[in-house]
Amino acid sequence: MIEIKNLSRTFGPIRAVDNISFKVDRAEIVGFLGPNGAGKTTTMRMMVGYLEPNSGSIMLDGKDIFADPLGTAAKIGYLPEHNPLYHEMGVVEFLAYIAALRRMDKGFYRDRLEYVIDKCGLEGVLNQKIGTLSKGYKQRVGLSQAILHDPEVLLLDEPTSGLDPNQIMEIRELIIELGSEKTVLLSSHIMQEVQAVCDRVIIINKGRIVVDELKENLPLHIDGSQRLILEVKAEQPDLADWLFLYPQTRLLEYSELNMVHKFVIQTSTDEDLRTALTSFAVEQGWAIQSIFTQNYSLEEIFRNLTLHDPASDATAEDAEPEDAEQPDADELEADELETEPDPEPETQNDEEVDQ
Repeated sequence: MIEIKNLSRTFGPIRAVDNISFKVDRAEIVGFLGPNGAGKTTTMRMMVGYLEPNSGSIMLDGKDIFADPLGTAAKIGYLPEHNPLYHEMGVVEFLAYIAALRRMDKGFYRDRLEYVIDKCGLEGVLNQKIGTLSKGYKQRVGLSQAILHDPEVLLLDEPTSGLDPNQIMEIRELIIELGSEKTVLLSSHIMQEVQAVCDRVIIINKGRIVVDELKENLPLHIDGSQRLILEVKAEQPDLADWLFLYPQTRLLEYSELNMVHKFVIQTSTDEDLRTALTSFAVEQGWAIQSIFTQNYSLEEIFRNLTLHDPASDATAEDAEPEDAEQPDADELEADELETEPDPEPETQNDEEVDQ
């Protein structure tokens, strides 16, 4: 549905996006992850035509998005990280304004308005001024404008920011529902959210893609290992002899609580040593409480890939000297290219309503 090829964007000496390529198909939800300043927001702004790339292409249904900007805009729904709302407008007034900008048919608008009110949980705040809403409800309004015109592609930048746990679950369910028939690219710092809704994960660091993989295959991209957890009741259990028999293993962690001794062992992913470890524990007379394998969490994988990225080391000679102060790429973009007016100051914070 949407495909990026060799996309690059610089801001002065900063290479915010560096020759990246990926595509997202229909009925696919892809998580787009990266630390602050990695190039996520810059990439999304190029995908909606807000920024023009220095090189590369962005294709929607096989057509360059810059060849027909209005046609592209009709097919894309975008929720930016910093939600652009008119605080002096009421919720329905704002959605009607968005529909007018998009030249939506009145009958179609009425049907879609009913849909977004229901799906985004806006029933109780329809005539309330946006400036008096809580952050969570402002986020719901932002999401409602992104899906109002029933777009084929959704670009969501931190869609659950500011929501409470119940609201987060509702929006996750909505994203999953939308992803069953639409193309969804979701950027988030909440790893549980990505784990819950995404089929595939793209991790970008320093403007370059370091991994593009199905969610379940991500552990293979760190060190090809998993953890074997053994919990036993015994008097001073020692695994040294067993570890000596399997040189591809090592003890990562040991702890003891209420006479239960816990061993965390690193092993390679291509072999299952639970049977061998169980036999050893039985021979020692230990009472086994539990034994199981555990893959790395998404948080651990993200941290490993973004803190130890060999691809970024390979281009270190192109970077500024280490002692030079480097601005954040997305911050520089916002400073140099901000075209939207600053949001109106919220003077009613004390009166915000968390409906």
